[in-house]
Amino acid sequence: MRSIIKKTLICAGLMAAAISTSSQAGKTLDAVLADKMLVVGTNSDYRPNAFLGDRNELEGFDIDVSREVAKRLGVDVKFVTPGWEVMTAGRWQGRWHMVVGSMTPTTKRAEVLDFPATYYFIPAGVAVHKNSSAKSIADLNGKVFGVVSTSTYHRYLEHNLKIDAVGTPPFEYQIKPQEIRLYGDINEFDDLSLGEGVRLDAVIQSVSVINQAVSKGLPVKMLGDPVFYEPLAIAIDKGDAEFGKKVHAIIEDMKSDGTLVGLSRKWHGVDYVTVK
Repeated sequence: MRSIIKKTLICAGLMAAAISTSSQAGKTLDAVLADKMLVVGTNSDYRPNAFLGDRNELEGFDIDVSREVAKRLGVDVKFVTPGWEVMTAGRWQGRWHMVVGSMTPTTKRAEVLDFPATYYFIPAGVAVHKNSSAKSIADLNGKVFGVVSTSTYHRYLEHNLKIDAVGTPPFEYQIKPQEIRLYGDINEFDDLSLGEGVRLDAVIQSVSVINQAVSKGLPVKMLGDPVFYEPLAIAIDKGDAEFGKKVHAIIEDMKSDGTLVGLSRKWHGVDYVTVK
């Protein structure tokens, strides 16, 4: 009897879970359309993707992508900047509907988030001081690298980078650092600017961020070709397939009609949407 009761309770639990999952389907999309508002989580200091402009309003590549998605949904858009750790943690409880923050769809993040659409691929490069003696990336083996903690670039230096996004070009680990120094709020480029080997020998970051450092007049330069291409995806909270399908369809349309390429060229100066 206990066995029968146990099985009955298990079946009832499974049925309740199925009903609950079904009731969640499309919940986010329904809320967005009902409120006529798409709330997007993003960054506030990540040029040229998302930053405060001269009018103290967010602008950049990620911001324009978000505005276009909202336009194609037929709704307005609102931006929030809750912090990277919060956005990547999932379980947002409806505080925002999606994150357009140049997020890499790693296996670990996929445990709590869904990634319905990769919207561009950013090359990862190596930066050195402008007077560096290194002539190639191979010359940096056994040197001191600076990198943002827990980033994909950090995982690359540790030879522990796993990227599952479709269309990501294969890569090899070209660097064997002697030491990895981790950065968060402190800009790693400030230390690199002090001179070769003073605190760092090199930094690994996105090519766009390296180019921004160069354009600001910092005494740094990129060395060699990109070491890997990082897919950047739109993230949504786990479990809303209908919303994910809608976002995916919109991004695919934006790729097909050239909108995404145009926005990439506007903010990055090159086409980061198409990986050749």
